[in-house]
Amino acid sequence: MDSLLPSSAEVPAPRAIRELSDELISQIAAGEVVERPASVVRELVDNALDAGASNIQVKLMAGGVRAIVVEDDGSGIPFAQLPLALKRHATSKIANLNDLESVATMGFRGEALAAISSVSDMAIASRTGADAHAHRLDARSGELQPAARGRGTSVEVRELFFSTPARRKFLKTDATELAHCVEAVRRHALARPDVGFAIWHEGKLVDQWRAASSEQRISDVLGEDFAAESRPFEYSAGPLALSGRAGLPEAARSRADQQYVWVNGRHVRDKLISHAIRSAYEDVLHGQRQPSYVLFIEIAPELVDVNVHPTKIEVRFRDGRAIHQSVRRAFIDALAQSRADAAAVESAMAPLAFEQTMPATLYVSEPRQSYQAYTPPVPATAEQVRLSLVQHETLWQPTRPVVPTSLPEASAQPEISLPALSTKEDWPLGRAIAQIQGVYILAENRQGLVIVDMHAAHERVVYERLKAKLGSTTIESQPLLIPVSFAATAEEVAAAEQHADTLSKLGLDVSPLSTRTLAVRSRPALLAASDLVALTRELLAEMAQFDASSVLERAQHEILATMACHGAVRANRQLNLDEMNALLRDMEATDRADQCNHGRPTWRQLDMRELDALFLRGR
Repeated sequence: MDSLLPSSAEVPAPRAIRELSDELISQIAAGEVVERPASVVRELVDNALDAGASNIQVKLMAGGVRAIVVEDDGSGIPFAQLPLALKRHATSKIANLNDLESVATMGFRGEALAAISSVSDMAIASRTGADAHAHRLDARSGELQPAARGRGTSVEVRELFFSTPARRKFLKTDATELAHCVEAVRRHALARPDVGFAIWHEGKLVDQWRAASSEQRISDVLGEDFAAESRPFEYSAGPLALSGRAGLPEAARSRADQQYVWVNGRHVRDKLISHAIRSAYEDVLHGQRQPSYVLFIEIAPELVDVNVHPTKIEVRFRDGRAIHQSVRRAFIDALAQSRADAAAVESAMAPLAFEQTMPATLYVSEPRQSYQAYTPPVPATAEQVRLSLVQHETLWQPTRPVVPTSLPEASAQPEISLPALSTKEDWPLGRAIAQIQGVYILAENRQGLVIVDMHAAHERVVYERLKAKLGSTTIESQPLLIPVSFAATAEEVAAAEQHADTLSKLGLDVSPLSTRTLAVRSRPALLAASDLVALTRELLAEMAQFDASSVLERAQHEILATMACHGAVRANRQLNLDEMNALLRDMEATDRADQCNHGRPTWRQLDMRELDALFLRGR
């Protein structure tokens, strides 16, 4: 055993504690602040915005590795203060702890310019409105000379990481670094539509955005497709104000590359906010698709800590649960409106695209009358809602289905209510004309042809009704003959004890067997085929991190989605025209009716232009 111990000769001698040089301290700070050229661009544009600039020019060479020049027309830096701007932790943004706890500027740490100058050749030229001319300061030599430029500041950063070549080896190609720089400016441009931005690379204009309204700037930066495939929203709760655009589920992307969040104008990445938004999209997104969104959060500065990361990309909220709930509610409300409603309002003012009689072989009807302007449906009264729920009571009991007397077959199928149909033909989803293979409903509306997935559509209708009635019912629990036990962490055991009531509302009885073991003694009756341990662990992890009430609601909705799937009308069931029209009217009155509970589309529109293109009409 003695031979395994290190000899005294192998023990390293203690090293003396010494102060680091200012240059090494700055280079260490630069490693935290400056990751790549885009980091420099972000910091310099932050300073330009804080100076009140109305136009900002970003000029790059070799993707920003060889040169970055940021020019603004802001207030400028007084001549006497130019040398101070390059000192570590020197800033005009804060003066005491109270200022730090309520930061209202983009920059405030006072380390960006010093850190950048330690790993590059940097120079600053600036002029205030009171100066006769500008002055240029060379950061490396400290030389200060007169210069020619108008009011504002120009910062030149050349040969980034020349003094730390090991860092430079980690940079990517010029094209990749350029893309990161452009993305950094795009984020600023989206947050500040009142400021004009221009990006140049190798002397060529890459992108330019002139001052515009917020809606126009979003369209200019993210494209007209995003503007057309998203809905604006506004939401306020106490000191919190939310606004932005929520991308439609059908426009979701395979990558999370169009997800932008700002807190008081500062672009951030926050797991709490991302989770809240993702949970709002849960039952309208298919598979692993990623939603697109733009979210602006305005909150009192003292309620958010922006000094938790050197690059200021992360924040910490004083009341994270309230933020989570508000963000989730804002997106849920934005996604509640159906595309059919919006399309109907837009088309109400448009002339009828065509006028023809449908083939008599499909059905016999009264002569078609002209469309009237669309009138949004009047909200249902409490008594109407109660009667509607009574009509659909059988959907809560899929094991005891009702056989509709209007159907010729005797197979047990859920009942579809048949509300009185209006004589109007201006319904957003139109009037039913046929059924295909017992799966799809064809309908005619003002725009052209509507194709509806019968089962998916009815599943959403039933699901939303179950959610509306959730407060007056409980989820049936099924005791297990043999409890399922599993090894758990201390955090999972603590969460199980703290949130036992919440778990019980979900039909789960989870209790500790020891300090490191949990046992599940009952589960939701409808989730018999699920992985019980994985489900429990997922719920415990979310409850420990996020608001328990939102986790409860999400989990309850998953169970209701299973119930709705069992209770929805099945494929291959033949419906008559009245039943088809009843389903269309239910869809028009149902939130989130564009997707089923699994995120798949419930209907598609083919307008007359698309139909004409299929048959080469007018060509």
